[in-house]
Amino acid sequence: MLVEVSEREAEVLAAVGAHLSNVQIARRLHISVRTVESHVSSLLRKYGVRGRRELAALAGRPAEAAAPERLAGLPVARTSFVGRGAEREAVLAAFGGSRLVTLLGPGGVGKTRLAATVAPDLPYGGAFVDLVPVRDGFVAQAVAAALGVEERPQRSLTEALAERLGRGRSLLVLDNCEHLLDEVARLADRLLSTCPGCRILVTSRERLGLPGERILQVEPLPPASDARALFTERAGAADPGFAAGPEVIEEICAKLDGMPLAIELAAARAAALGPDGLLTALEDRLRLLAGGRGVDDRHRSLRAVVGWSHDLLDEEERGLLHRLAIFVGGFDLAAVLAVNAAVSAGATADLLGRLVDKSLVVRAGRGRWRLLQTVRDFAAEQLLGSGELPEIRERHLRWAVGAAAALEPGDFDLVADDLRAALAGAPEPGEAQHRLARSLAGLCYARRFLTESQRTYEEAAKRAPTPIEAWHDLHSAAACTYLVGSGGERVMGLLTSAAEGARAAGDGDRAAISLATAVVTSARNPGRHGVEMPYDRLRLLLEQARAAGDPRDPVVAAWLAAAATWTASPEPYSADLPLAERAVTAARDSGDPVLVSSALDTLICALLGAGRLRDAQRVSRERLSLLKSMSRADPLSAPEIVDTFHMAARCAIVTGDLTEALELARLAEEDDLVGADQYFDSTNNLVLALALQGEFDQALAYAHAAWDDWQRAGTPITGMMLPLAVAPALIHGLRGDEPNHRLWSDRVHRTGRRSTLTSFAEARVALHAGRLENAEPMIGELFSGETDPFFRAYAQAVGAELAVMARLPDAEARMGVASGSGENAWAAACLARARGRLSGDRREVEAALTGWERIGARFERACTLLLLPDRAEEGRAELTALGCDQPRKNADSAEANAAGST
Repeated sequence: MLVEVSEREAEVLAAVGAHLSNVQIARRLHISVRTVESHVSSLLRKYGVRGRRELAALAGRPAEAAAPERLAGLPVARTSFVGRGAEREAVLAAFGGSRLVTLLGPGGVGKTRLAATVAPDLPYGGAFVDLVPVRDGFVAQAVAAALGVEERPQRSLTEALAERLGRGRSLLVLDNCEHLLDEVARLADRLLSTCPGCRILVTSRERLGLPGERILQVEPLPPASDARALFTERAGAADPGFAAGPEVIEEICAKLDGMPLAIELAAARAAALGPDGLLTALEDRLRLLAGGRGVDDRHRSLRAVVGWSHDLLDEEERGLLHRLAIFVGGFDLAAVLAVNAAVSAGATADLLGRLVDKSLVVRAGRGRWRLLQTVRDFAAEQLLGSGELPEIRERHLRWAVGAAAALEPGDFDLVADDLRAALAGAPEPGEAQHRLARSLAGLCYARRFLTESQRTYEEAAKRAPTPIEAWHDLHSAAACTYLVGSGGERVMGLLTSAAEGARAAGDGDRAAISLATAVVTSARNPGRHGVEMPYDRLRLLLEQARAAGDPRDPVVAAWLAAAATWTASPEPYSADLPLAERAVTAARDSGDPVLVSSALDTLICALLGAGRLRDAQRVSRERLSLLKSMSRADPLSAPEIVDTFHMAARCAIVTGDLTEALELARLAEEDDLVGADQYFDSTNNLVLALALQGEFDQALAYAHAAWDDWQRAGTPITGMMLPLAVAPALIHGLRGDEPNHRLWSDRVHRTGRRSTLTSFAEARVALHAGRLENAEPMIGELFSGETDPFFRAYAQAVGAELAVMARLPDAEARMGVASGSGENAWAAACLARARGRLSGDRREVEAALTGWERIGARFERACTLLLLPDRAEEGRAELTALGCDQPRKNADSAEANAAGST
């Protein structure tokens, strides 16, 4: 099907295909989130698909969506590219035999311009990343900013980059790497190892030293050809009437060693000096600099022409140029005015324009400028020698504080490097430094640089002017730590440090809140980050919290009540129901939606444990209604936002409400915080709900993609992946695909966790295949007292039907025990079918059929149709459509043997 889409829709479709959220797409395309939503809705209608994942799959089909490959961050050329034909061909040829190509050469030789010119000739989408302003430790952030990638809960930024670049063919251009060689090499090695379709083009003064790296040396331009052509064109742009003989121009270019940057700077002066004056000035300047000829001479000549251009400036122009060196990245006029505060705005704008005309400042987009690195290095030396540096650094800090406080989140990437540099260069104490650190941490969180946000909140705590300000920062850092999964001990350490600081400041209530928060966070997420806190330690922390705080304070009372509920028993997820109800009442008294949501989670777990599945679902819906009251810019809300989505979808699965489960799982998938969180519950819920509905192909597509992403990221296989592995094992078992059934069953085993869900899936496969020889021990496991409340209804319903099919004497009794499964719509339909098998009552079979149709369970509906002789053919046709084995008469299949008997 050929679908007509606009150019903007094609860009949005490509971004959806790259698994970007609406917020990321809006940031990348510089449009509003509402506009993105409109385009996505239009695309869903045009393609006739139901969800974002299906739409993303279309982005890779050229016949259906001709979305152009796009290289994000590619510098916009403002002048023509002269020469380098052979070098361009060499780069293209080098990628024929290597996935890592490095353009090597000194500063000013034209590596960046060559890379920017040749990159569009490579048939890949990706990003062009200028690393000049990037400090050590922030390379991944720079790449993520160019790609629009965000960190996700349980997934590092590097893993997110690998996922983004690992889907199909991609190109990453890393420009100016020499000051970050080790970090760039580590990132490049990781991406090349995990993303087979990824190509990396590097520009640097030194090689990365990775295996398979192809080096292309970028030489200066030949004076008699390309260099002369470059000078002539740039001089003509500066002075249309400029004229000089080729010999003079060649001599000028020879003195500049054919270095493109030096040639461009010299050509900008051609209008004022003329060719002879330019040549004389260069000779005088070069004579002042010592040094022999050779490789270093290229730097000598470049430094000479930069210094000469600098010396031709008047005093005000030189002063501004020096002060601009404080910026590590680009800057706008407001930033320029901040560091040039002694000069009026009009005069500063005029000075800036004059520096642009002389090619010492270059435009970096609408309303933004930057210094080339060579010019900045020179200007920074002059600033240091002028004695102005401390004052300019202070002005830069004050600008950063104001800019960070007023910054729109979508503009963060433009100034992030300067905000980081201002904080790093500021002395430890001081209110301004603390304000900048806290603002920067909040901006990083809004940008979903979660690990950086965590570190920066910790930095803010160190710079806090009071212990109470530090307390707030440590709690925010702990929330970020929880999201990124850096370790349960680290979360506990931050919260107990906050408690100690509050206690030292004489604030017992805040100390109690910190300690109770530590208890709740650990107890409701046992082993989440690889460390399970001993029960005795949690009880001790709770007693310390009770001793520290005033229970008459509503917030303190709410936290203490929640902590008491979660620690009533040493068993995980065993919240006490009366205590949970009291915790909810206390939380409501506090008026804090985050606290209320946390208390409602205790109530959900208590209700599930009591078998009140529908009540648990009702409470989970109430939690969802609280989301609109929580700030998405505040990390303290984040754990509740993430958990609310996951638990709501899980509760819908627990009650067999598969339609609602899918809707909620897809909402979580598209959420800008939860997102496509393959490393936690959102994809687990989605895959499991699809499998139970009989949407087998969709479920397998999600499962394969998520498993591959997990493997690519190098994340250890854990019990968190269990539903992701069980669902494909179930599907392949029902389809009779033994090789893939064994593959995914092995993956289930590798998670190291045997669960009720695993037992249910094995029993359902045995029931469909008619393998009844091991029915008794299997049923015993399904009805054991150790089944978890999440999947007990599924397990017991299948166990009862298996007992009927195996003609076990206790089959009817099993159905009686499982009758409590009426809280689960899937289980209720399964039990109706089992009763129909046992009694031969067509009405029971038809009731089962109605149940399956109500929740959209296609596979189960087809199997039930086989029990109705007049509709069996319809069931067989549906099983064929689902890719499942056809039960045959006299075959060893439960459905086949039962067909026609009702």
